[in-house]
Amino acid sequence: MNRKQTGSLSGIRTAALAAAAVLAASALWGCGARAGGTGARADVVKDGRVQVTLWYSGGKTAAGVMEELIGDFNSAQQQYQVTGIQQADYDETYTKLAAAIAGKTGADAALLDSDKARSLAEKGLLAGLNPYFEADEELETEDFVPVFYDQCRLGDGTVFAMPAYGTTQVMYYNRELFDRAGIDPKRIGTWQDLERAAEVVSGMGGEEKLYGWEPMWGADNLVDIALSNGGSLLSADGTRVTINSDQWVESWELVRRGIHDAETMAIHSGGQGWEYWYQTMDDVLEGRAGGYTGSSGDQADLDFSVVGAMEQPGFGENPPAPVARVLQLVMVENGKAETKQGVYEFMKFFARPANQARWSMATGYIPVRASTLEDEGYKAYTQENPQALVPLSQAMHASPMPIDPTGGKIFDALEIAADKVEIENVPVREALDEACRTAQKALDEALK
Repeated sequence: MNRKQTGSLSGIRTAALAAAAVLAASALWGCGARAGGTGARADVVKDGRVQVTLWYSGGKTAAGVMEELIGDFNSAQQQYQVTGIQQADYDETYTKLAAAIAGKTGADAALLDSDKARSLAEKGLLAGLNPYFEADEELETEDFVPVFYDQCRLGDGTVFAMPAYGTTQVMYYNRELFDRAGIDPKRIGTWQDLERAAEVVSGMGGEEKLYGWEPMWGADNLVDIALSNGGSLLSADGTRVTINSDQWVESWELVRRGIHDAETMAIHSGGQGWEYWYQTMDDVLEGRAGGYTGSSGDQADLDFSVVGAMEQPGFGENPPAPVARVLQLVMVENGKAETKQGVYEFMKFFARPANQARWSMATGYIPVRASTLEDEGYKAYTQENPQALVPLSQAMHASPMPIDPTGGKIFDALEIAADKVEIENVPVREALDEACRTAQKALDEALK
């Protein structure tokens, strides 16, 4: 199931095949599309309706809701017919789309991670949405949650995607264990508070080991903590990688010592697919751990009579700044005017507050429209399920996904460093210094 680490650092690694396909597409198709030099391509019309192909991915629940929304869109009008084709995951969607664009085939629209969408947009392979927004008197772009909408724009102001839904890592805790330990989750305002709470919970264990907290395996949670300690990926001028700064070392060290020194924290790693993720969830649901840090999309699989949800805290005196990621609907620049209009109409349909509410209630992902809070169905749902508002509340003050100008090599280096710290107990400074050297070399090459 791919819904867990949507937009995760491990998920943004760019395969060589995809990179080659993007370069080929840029050379064969992108320049002509931007300049209008290749000429318009013919729209595909069947039974009087313009045909639109959408590639997407997601877990069983998300895929089911997507198909329902596609069906509702097709039933609501007679001009366009959207056909959804599910891919294995977001990486496969990107890889296949890049290759298809190079051959002037494939999807007219796709659901992508923001970094992959940005990569295609920077090469001119996606249609800019600014003209559609400007001609639309109904779509209120100011209603989009800023952290999500801002990730859909290039530096020159080009809007290359429509926000589809958001995700961020929040904290889930076992209610009974926290009660027994006398821990009030509302009083966990810093990661240091959580570290102390983990010690208390772990200390209640008997013959069977009890862990106070389980960070999710990988760099994502560690990056969130570093950003919440004032860390950054790059220097202000974008020329220097800063992932070995004191802010990064101090924040990662908290997790390292919890796992390896105090043994109040633990991680599950390896296994098949999302096995490690569900093992982590099960530890908390079954009372073997006090809590864990996981996706907003986990809410569909959690029993909230057993667990509660809370936002990530800050680090020391620094305010919380975890990443809020956005999945994006993009329009391929294919020269087919009516097809592209159909893509836009579906994007707009998906972004309706009522449909955002429906998606969020079914999947646990975050709605991208602030007015979703005014939807009567969503109001009733969140009154009964207040945990659904925790990810949205966190997103309102979260950090956007940092942009990696190397095409993912900085994040690759962080993933390697995270394994060294979490699994091998390599000193944090040593792991991050090595990651920084690798990442700086990649950045220097990218800036040439």
